[in-house]
Amino acid sequence: MDIWTKEKRSKVMSNIRSTDTSPEIRVRKMLFTQGYRYRLHVKNLPGKPDIVLPKYNAVVFVHGCFWHLHSGCRDGTIPKTRTSYWKDKLLKNKERDKDNINELRKQGWRVLQLWECEVENKSEEVLERLDNFLRVT
Repeated sequence: MDIWTKEKRSKVMSNIRSTDTSPEIRVRKMLFTQGYRYRLHVKNLPGKPDIVLPKYNAVVFVHGCFWHLHSGCRDGTIPKTRTSYWKDKLLKNKERDKDNINELRKQGWRVLQLWECEVENKSEEVLERLDNFLRVT
């Protein structure tokens, strides 16, 4: 059973951002300071990638570890309450991610996935990964 009322839970969940998250903004700043220009959340691409770099035929997803079930990450776990609900929801997210990435690749896009924990803890490595990813054209 949930500890909050349905209205309170709805308010809490509505405050969870899907765009312009802290890790996403951090990656955008890294790209911009390196001279890369991009578009955000292009609606006509599968999965509405967080960052689209048309010049490089590349897209970048910045995934939250919890919402996209990052394997091996302490935040990428299924909660211990309402386990069946969360397992179903998070596994669907993961499956949708895989389908979107496959569809983008079929369309000729190069795809890079970054994780929230990487962006927050290893920004130098992330910057190097981004640069290497975009230099391969």
